[in-house]
Amino acid sequence: MAQKGLKRQMPKHIPQRMCVGCRTNQPKRELIRIVRNSQNIIIDPSGKMIGRGAYLHNQKNCWDQALRGALARALKIELTAEDYERLSEYAQTLPE
Repeated sequence: MAQKGLKRQMPKHIPQRMCVGCRTNQPKRELIRIVRNSQNIIIDPSGKMIGRGAYLHNQKNCWDQALRGALARALKIELTAEDYERLSEYAQTLPE
């Protein structure tokens, strides 16, 4: 007879997202989310804000690649000079 209370251990599902810069899949928690809402573009450290999102690694080269056009395509919006400047400033604080 089978023992009561024993459950089969299933591996927990880990959501995967693609980095817009280097186009590699990683667990969602390892990436930084950029959100487009009705007013502007925001860096979302919690990963839970409402709006269309795109994900990037915490590396300067991924951000540089994404700012060349991939981020705008992923968010389906034209980046303004102000948005580009704010995101570039953030990218300068990241490691290579």
